[in-house]
Amino acid sequence: MIRFALSMAIGLSAFPAAAQTVDPAQLESSVRTLASDLFEGRAPGTTGEERTIGYLVGRFQALGLEPGGPDGQWVQPVPLLHTRLGTAERLGVSRTGTQTPWTVGQQVYLSTLQPRDRVTVDQAPMVFVGYGVSAPERGWDDFKGADLRGKVAVFLINDPDFEAAKGDDAFGRFGGRTMTYYGRWTYKFEEAARRGAVAALIVHDTPGAGYGWNVVTSPQGENYDLVRAPGKVTSLAVQGWIEGTAATRLFADAGLDLAALRRAARGKSFRPVEIRGTTFSAAFPVTQEVVRSANVLARIPGTKRPDETVMFGAHWDAYGKGAPDAQGRVYRAGANDDALGIAGLFEIARAFKSGPAPDRSVLFAAWTAEERGLLGSEHYAANPVWPLEKTVANLALDILQTAGKARDVILVGKGQGTLEDDLASAAAKQGRTVTQESLPERGLFYRADHFSMAKRGVPVLLLMGIAGASDLVEGGRTAGQAWVDAYTGQCYHQACDAWGPDWNLDGAAQDIGLMLDIGGDLARSTRWPEWKPGSEFKATRDRSAGERP
Repeated sequence: MIRFALSMAIGLSAFPAAAQTVDPAQLESSVRTLASDLFEGRAPGTTGEERTIGYLVGRFQALGLEPGGPDGQWVQPVPLLHTRLGTAERLGVSRTGTQTPWTVGQQVYLSTLQPRDRVTVDQAPMVFVGYGVSAPERGWDDFKGADLRGKVAVFLINDPDFEAAKGDDAFGRFGGRTMTYYGRWTYKFEEAARRGAVAALIVHDTPGAGYGWNVVTSPQGENYDLVRAPGKVTSLAVQGWIEGTAATRLFADAGLDLAALRRAARGKSFRPVEIRGTTFSAAFPVTQEVVRSANVLARIPGTKRPDETVMFGAHWDAYGKGAPDAQGRVYRAGANDDALGIAGLFEIARAFKSGPAPDRSVLFAAWTAEERGLLGSEHYAANPVWPLEKTVANLALDILQTAGKARDVILVGKGQGTLEDDLASAAAKQGRTVTQESLPERGLFYRADHFSMAKRGVPVLLLMGIAGASDLVEGGRTAGQAWVDAYTGQCYHQACDAWGPDWNLDGAAQDIGLMLDIGGDLARSTRWPEWKPGSEFKATRDRSAGERP
């Protein structure tokens, strides 16, 4: 069992044991603490993690919660493989004897999930696989039996119908511009590994990815994975992204038109295309270690149906220490992403403890390694402490807007489940409406920890402030969009995601209050939220229907 310093429950006397409503001042206090330099950017496996775990446990203890982890502990151990690429010894492409060197961070961004001290790709042939989708249920196969063993698979980001027009085979087949899981970079790397590729590279474009090149490169060569048995380690020596301009040149040098291939990839007849005469090579030293990280789990037992669980979740990790920014800040502390979500958990827990005990148990999960691929929540979902078949719902907080009250709340993942109807009812009580996310092609539904539960059939609801422009009380949608643009364009995963005096947490308090309302109703009822017809998660939940009353 991992031992953490529990002495970090600093300043607890400043936090009252109960509250009837979500208090913006309490949110601010929690955020300023977690985003302070004391916690060193909250990276897994660091001193910052030890301090963070101790602080979280101390806060939940002070609020009167019980341990919710295995064997009556506060933490669930999550062993992680942590890798970091060193300076490239060799990197680039070769065509008919002509070498084109690439520079990490400029033409390409790479990392590895192999537990080795050195990774090498030696003149591997490159194959363009379009969007790299194998979806029998949608009648779509980009691979057509192509052998990728020992090769470099080159993908487009997003789904085949992301740019599709009427008349294209892909049009509407993958939900229009709403991204499915097939559009996510994680799926593409997984698919390349399943087919034995030695490397996988995704062509970056900001609209398709939903973020700029600066976000792609922000991990600075490091990566994390769950510790896996030798036979389960990925085949990919390296995985990553090609910058858009570099990708266009790569194809052009081989006599290929990337724009034309994009169009071809929107057709069912598309077949993988060899990037003729071109090979990829890479050699890097690797620093690798097993990191002993942990989820923090706190619980309020139910009085009538304690085996049924309502789960609230947020992630405690951020990006740790990096290069100094223009202001000299080195810690990428994730004040909004997701210290604010953790602060929301504290407020929801305080509200529960101030009222009558719930009929169902309520679990508060502070996940590790969300920024490294949803790893903490994935570990829990694969090794649940409380049965997922009787987990009523997962309600997730991950990035909330900090620009003040809003007339609406943004819905992520429209049409997935009945919890969106609960959201509409709760919003109406606040005099607010529900607005669908403005850029569903960004796939935000698949980019937060609730997705680990969704894959196992647990109904989920995510609140994420960057999913659309809120209709702010002061400034309307224009001001809401300005906030989204400023945060995603400048501070997302950067050192400037820090608390500032311009923060107004009244809107965040509204949204946390919605989750409190929804979770409180579920915790004191016999209702079981469901997936809506057409959701890819409905069949999984339906298979366990007999285990619920």
